[in-house]
Amino acid sequence: MTTDDVLAEVGPRLRRIRKEREVTLAALSGATGISVSTLSRLESGLRKPSLELLLPIAQAHQVPLDELVGAPPVSDPRVRAEPLVRHGRTFWPLSRQPGGLQAFKVLVPQRDEEPEPRTHEGYEWLYVMSGRLRVVLAEHDVVMTAGEAAEFDTRVPHWFGSTGEGPAEFLSLFGPQGERMHVRARPWRR
Repeated sequence: MTTDDVLAEVGPRLRRIRKEREVTLAALSGATGISVSTLSRLESGLRKPSLELLLPIAQAHQVPLDELVGAPPVSDPRVRAEPLVRHGRTFWPLSRQPGGLQAFKVLVPQRDEEPEPRTHEGYEWLYVMSGRLRVVLAEHDVVMTAGEAAEFDTRVPHWFGSTGEGPAEFLSLFGPQGERMHVRARPWRR
């Protein structure tokens, strides 16, 4: 529905609400300070509604402004993103808006792998939900367990993955620069 469609429905809605309350245009004019002719033009669609006009009408009728303009219902707030699989890890996007803070639930399967620290712009926060997560950050090599969190500047070489003892599940939050491609902190081995 376009803005013009929404605005076209305001006039008939104003008339219906006024008639349901058995209020005359003159009485509504007295209650709002809006002239009878302006109210009539609003109801007939000859005048576009504005906040300056709709707020006093909503107050006079004691209804929320949404009821006058027919605001669309609030969409379902649940995030139902499809999981992504990259490098054997499963990522569930938990945020929908582009840019800004990004959130993911990540599942790292059980496997033995050699850490390959990488860097990128941004700042990251991790929270381990289950399992044991190996985190390599510069010279630190630590194992995090459920309930532990870490935060770091992603320009520092970092890697996280399986300890080889089972899968790990964690939440990852990072800023807009964190969406950029990872750059290897060291060259590929030949």
